[in-house]
Amino acid sequence: RHARFARAEIAEVVEPGPGRVDPPCPHYLRDRCGSCQLQHLDSASQQGVRRTIVGDAMRRIARLDREDPPMLGNGPPFGYRARITLTVRHGVIGYHRHGAPDQIIEITSCLLASEPVRTLHAAVRRGRRHLPRDAEQVSLREDAEGGLHVVVRTAGEGTWTDAAALAAELPDGVHLWWHPAGGAARVVAGSADPFPATVFAQVNPAVAGAVRRAALDALGPVSGARVWDLYAGIGESTGALADAGAQVASVERDPRAVRHAVGVGPAGPDRRVGDVADHAPRLPAPDLVLTNPPRLGMEESVTAVLRESGAGRLVYISCDPATLARDIGRLSPAYRLADLTAWDQFPQTAHVECVATLERR
Repeated sequence: RHARFARAEIAEVVEPGPGRVDPPCPHYLRDRCGSCQLQHLDSASQQGVRRTIVGDAMRRIARLDREDPPMLGNGPPFGYRARITLTVRHGVIGYHRHGAPDQIIEITSCLLASEPVRTLHAAVRRGRRHLPRDAEQVSLREDAEGGLHVVVRTAGEGTWTDAAALAAELPDGVHLWWHPAGGAARVVAGSADPFPATVFAQVNPAVAGAVRRAALDALGPVSGARVWDLYAGIGESTGALADAGAQVASVERDPRAVRHAVGVGPAGPDRRVGDVADHAPRLPAPDLVLTNPPRLGMEESVTAVLRESGAGRLVYISCDPATLARDIGRLSPAYRLADLTAWDQFPQTAHVECVATLERR
């Protein structure tokens, strides 16, 4: 119980309500897997929940009198994740139990994962005896070009003598990475120069691509315009803006992501490596801004810079409605919310992607 709300658990379902279904994953109810929150609802009911989460954040946090936004981007309800991250503890490889983050449950197969990622999962489970003793996490990833990666994160920087044995359990062509704590990730089996598997990328590439295109469309004509691309990731939006004739200044803190963007993207953008909070005050004044921060949202100093930036339009991609609403509130002295859409990027969960278009007052 909290000061303003209480949490409860269902003791018994006397009669199923509208939209309730039998969850297909055996781990959801039996093991109380914390990876999904809404598998017991059909797709329409899930979308209604996610729309309400966004609308409630706008009304309660941003203090805006708005209805729940439309939900776009319908995709497959399962098999959409191009990346999963499993915790390794005491020989168990799995996810955290709901409401008990100190407990790990063995996952035999994750229905959210794409088929190639599920194949990797099965191979790692077979070869678990070859993992380092101090392994903490295993990330399984399918990159945009179809390359497959297994990234093993360890607590220390000791030796890993069984890397070749684990690689032998994996399908042909898989890149095996070792990422020791405090050190750089390195390839221990596979191509010497693969896609950088430890950089951030959206887990649902199909819907994420639609979100990115919608955000770019929301900016309007960009040819000749000065555009900031903040929290730019691997530079997909930066490249699209440059190809459309924009003068782009991008900022991304992960140097591996920026190196990849430079290698595959156009040569024109002014790509800066570092924190947005450090670089934004020194960027040339923009006409337009695209921002896609992590779940924590934008730093307060960044919203202060944006209020004074003079940009006529700001498009904000967010994976957390609460921090989006907070930042809209911080920007409200200079910007009004002109449009808001929710995107069904994370089926079976309570997570939702949003695209907000803000116009200068």
